Amino acid sequence: MADLVEGDADGSGDDAGRTGREGLRGGLRGELRGELRGELAAALRKGVRGDVRFGAADRALVTMDASNYRRVPLGVVAPRDAEDVAAVLAVCRAHGVPVVARGGGTSIAGQATGEGVVLDFTRHMNAITSIDPEARTAVVQPGVVLDALRDAAGAHGLTFGPDPSTHARCTLGGMIGNNACGAHSVAWGTTADNVHALDVLTYAGERARLAQGWEGLPERLADGLRTLVGSESAALRTRFPDLPRRISGYALDALLPERRTDVARAFTGSEGTLGVLTEATVRLVEAPRARALAVLAYADESAAADAAHLLLPHGPLTVEGMAADLVGRAAAAGLPEGAAWLFAETGGATAAEARARAEELVRAAAPATTGAVVVTDAAGQRALWRVRDDAAGTATRMPDGTEAWPGWEDCAVPPDRLGAYLRDFRALLRRHGLHGAPYGHFGDGCIHVRIDFDLLGPDGVRRFRDFSGEAAELVVAHGGSLSGEHGDGQARAELLPKMYGPDVVRLFERFKDLWDPDGGLNPGMLVRPYALDENLRFDVLPRRPLPVVFGYADDGGDFAGAVRRCVGVAKCRETAAGGAGVMCPSYRVTREERHSTRGRARLLHEMLAGEVVTDGWRSEEVREALDLCLACKGCRSDCPVGVDMATYKAEFLHHHYAGRPRPAAHYAMGWLPVWLRGVAAVRGAPVVNRLTALGPLAAAAKRLGGVAPERTIPRLADEPFVRWWEGRGRGRGRGRERAGAGPAAGGADLVLWPDTFTNHLSPEVGRAAVTVLESAGLRIAVPPKSPCCGLTWISTGQLHRARRTLRRTLDVMAPALDAGLPVTVMEPSCAASLRTDLPELLPGDPRARQLAEKVLTFAQTLEELAPHWQPPRLDRAVAGQTHCHQHAVLGDTAERRLRERAGLVGELSGGCCGLAGNFGFEKGHYEVSAACAEEQLLPSLREAPREDRREARHGDAATAVLADGFSCRTQIAQLAGDGPRARHLAELLAEALGS
Repeated sequence: MADLVEGDADGSGDDAGRTGREGLRGGLRGELRGELRGELAAALRKGVRGDVRFGAADRALVTMDASNYRRVPLGVVAPRDAEDVAAVLAVCRAHGVPVVARGGGTSIAGQATGEGVVLDFTRHMNAITSIDPEARTAVVQPGVVLDALRDAAGAHGLTFGPDPSTHARCTLGGMIGNNACGAHSVAWGTTADNVHALDVLTYAGERARLAQGWEGLPERLADGLRTLVGSESAALRTRFPDLPRRISGYALDALLPERRTDVARAFTGSEGTLGVLTEATVRLVEAPRARALAVLAYADESAAADAAHLLLPHGPLTVEGMAADLVGRAAAAGLPEGAAWLFAETGGATAAEARARAEELVRAAAPATTGAVVVTDAAGQRALWRVRDDAAGTATRMPDGTEAWPGWEDCAVPPDRLGAYLRDFRALLRRHGLHGAPYGHFGDGCIHVRIDFDLLGPDGVRRFRDFSGEAAELVVAHGGSLSGEHGDGQARAELLPKMYGPDVVRLFERFKDLWDPDGGLNPGMLVRPYALDENLRFDVLPRRPLPVVFGYADDGGDFAGAVRRCVGVAKCRETAAGGAGVMCPSYRVTREERHSTRGRARLLHEMLAGEVVTDGWRSEEVREALDLCLACKGCRSDCPVGVDMATYKAEFLHHHYAGRPRPAAHYAMGWLPVWLRGVAAVRGAPVVNRLTALGPLAAAAKRLGGVAPERTIPRLADEPFVRWWEGRGRGRGRGRERAGAGPAAGGADLVLWPDTFTNHLSPEVGRAAVTVLESAGLRIAVPPKSPCCGLTWISTGQLHRARRTLRRTLDVMAPALDAGLPVTVMEPSCAASLRTDLPELLPGDPRARQLAEKVLTFAQTLEELAPHWQPPRLDRAVAGQTHCHQHAVLGDTAERRLRERAGLVGELSGGCCGLAGNFGFEKGHYEVSAACAEEQLLPSLREAPREDRREARHGDAATAVLADGFSCRTQIAQLAGDGPRARHLAELLAEALGS
């Protein structure tokens, strides 16, 4: 924050501190900090048709990639085409400003950050220009996401072979820049093996077409490269290790005549230091029609590593390895018994052929394994691969919660040396008192690992440097490459002399200078590098925890530690519809980085740093980015490192509006429980409903309350659920069952929580729950005073009020807690708030954790308290929405099982409905809210059968629409037209019991 961390207000940092460097490598001179930035922006806007963004937020969003490093750029440009790229280079060259090309920003060695102008290719230059199925090639722009290419090629039975775990968000340009590989490189090689031709622009503005041979190069460059190859051919033939995963350094040996003078291959993996890619022609491979996965278990990691290369003669598509310290107990429960595993995938023309090949692998591996399983169904394979794909994020936390970081991330050794290397590597970790969980591409000898370096203090940084040097020497001793996939960047470039020797490193410098004599492209990477411990992203963060409201128990009570969770793997940037995840709905609509979970985390990081975002908690840049956060909590479960942006948003809003007026919506919807209780107390619901049905009055009320004019104000229930419950008890000649009545006193089996939405807006859900729970033989109590989960206060950042409300709730619920009663909550958002927000807001009150642990959903209640109860058979199809909080916090396994037992067939929509409590009702959010619903929910409802002749006499729809969340039901009612009313699962079951 600005008042806690010193820094230049214009965000340039100490650019003058790095002196004595050549060209543009060493950061920008002091005079570039303010005046020249404005001049540069004006010149770029004049000559570029794409987006030129030099604002504080735009710069803050790209200060980091997925590495340990941070550099502040002058601005960001999203070019529209190659002409725009040429114009950017011309302007930057004229002003002496470096340029860095950036794709998905998932680089782990620091090469996607820079101090000059960052080129963002994902915004506009993301087209697949053509696919030639006969030639098996595709022409793509650099911003194309890999999965988009794979989907398009899949229509022709083809795919792009390299597939890093970030395949749903990494770009082809980034893959070419880093020579990315992925899990299937044992079958299809690295990106360099699959590049046919590249169109590039040099920093000097020269156009080049790179392929095999010198044709297509500017004459001066072709002459210089010929001379280099001719004079250094002996070194090129003898000094470059023959490894499947040699990614470190420049691939100068590809220029040898016996290797067909492959300039495109030599360029691939150059990390944006030689030229800027504008178009690529890549090779495609035939995709197997069927796949099977052999999961092989071993006694330990070394046994798995020793065995991996022995599987290669059997032709697997991939051989991936991981050990128990990465996988964790939950994931390991679905794996064969062992402490380490190899995932060996096979392909075939038919499912039987793929399975037969997998079983052959199992037999071949049997002498060394402790167990094995062959998985052939697609869903089972996806679930297992998800463990591997998320490893880059999950590995950032040790089992004890300690942070772990890249830095020694992806070396590669000859596959038959992998077991020996890993034993030595584990010993090296022990000598330095460090811990890590290696995993990766065992079949290619490539290992990924995150290590618990302490990068926050000088002693830890020194250990990081010392360890990196010794690890480099260990890799070289085993005949390996410092990088086996992610490139050298800043993390390893300083260590290249250990691998190649100083003479070859000088060749790298000559090669760079032939392409980029001005040093304007990605300076400080690969050659004449920054030190591996410079520009660390943690240096700018406050060293003492800030005073905050939430407890952040998993981050040591430190808000900065919570923000550090985001390591930049960018799973939140995935946009393919139809998946089971929720994160990140607003990014999927806007495709703006600031609306991704990562983008918001970056802005919070820069807010804490106080250099680019200078206003601390008052920052408008952060507020604007968080404004479109739906607080869906999808990131809490879908983000591999458990970022919880809903909590961070609530914390920020609390401080942002402290001591000053809030938006009207915060008073109208944040205080909703108060307003609804007041209306209920005077029995004013009928009057309110009549008034809000009058157009002019409703419009005025929405303007005053900050409600979107497109929204219809929901009707209030004439009889709240609690009043119905009390009347029901009097009608039966007994008082209502109080939450304090324990089983020993002939009391209840559970407490039915009367949340605000169920009580005042949809009491039919509460009444249905009573019908079903009592039919299952359960005795119900309802609290004597309506408790509140604090959700509306939390979502609007009114955290002091939320705390007071939750303390009163704990007082009301104390007798039930003393009696050990489960608490059934019908509204998923309220249940999630009690599970997660309550103990975080009141960490010092043991009752908070006690209540959180007692919360059950409706389906969980039936499953746990009435396991032998049989629901009525409905035998019909369902569509609808799984509440995002249910997905993220509560899980829906019990709901799925209950639907299955009731004969309800079909999947509910993933994603987010888009209403998300107050979000979709707030003025200015309607379009994004509706677009979120249009991504998955509304299409699924339109595709559902509307009428079944067997049911027509009852006027029922063939497909029942289910949505347990009030927000989801409201969104469906307001956007889905005249379809059937969405109902809670309890309503469907109660209706069947009643009939």
